[in-house]
Amino acid sequence: MAQILQVGMGASHDRLEKLIEARLAPGADKARIDQRIWDLFGEEWAVMFTDLAGFSRKVADFGIIHFLQTIYESHRLLVPCIDRHDGILLKTAGDSMLVIFRNVARALECAIDMQTTLVPYNEGRVESEQVLLCVGLGFGPMLRIGDSDVFGAEVNAAAKLGEDRAGAHEILVTGAVAEQVRAQFPYPLEEVDTEPPGAAKAYRLRYRG
Repeated sequence: MAQILQVGMGASHDRLEKLIEARLAPGADKARIDQRIWDLFGEEWAVMFTDLAGFSRKVADFGIIHFLQTIYESHRLLVPCIDRHDGILLKTAGDSMLVIFRNVARALECAIDMQTTLVPYNEGRVESEQVLLCVGLGFGPMLRIGDSDVFGAEVNAAAKLGEDRAGAHEILVTGAVAEQVRAQFPYPLEEVDTEPPGAAKAYRLRYRG
């Protein structure tokens, strides 16, 4: 099975690379090639980026082994939440995770589950030992390349919210996610003073943590 997945991922990357090369050729019909790329790889997903608050400072203060310990603990605690809510963990980079979900409902449930899971873990621990999570969520059409990466405006916006804007315990969402929240969920939203690339507005999700 692993070999089949590797072949599938390789085939997606190879196909995309060939289409990009064709797009670069003199006189290329870029609109037609772009449509082919969207036809092959375009899908609608909810996307989540996570980050750990104060992580760089902790590494500077406590060293690389503390860094590895915190990463290990965050994965041990949070990956089961992703599994419970049918998320797909595409990749990790340092203290960050990129996760996709088929719909906003599962992404929201997972984000709240993650934050509430950390509450009892952090109780009684000194700040340097706590896992303090920041979450950014987006939703919309994007290019999914195998099981390794996604690209799109909502991806960029979610990354900016999760990795740069959100503070500890916060869940920040794009306007596209906010529309789904207003239509389906009881959670209040608070507009935040930021416009992440790819999204006109951003909101803080208020939840009981």
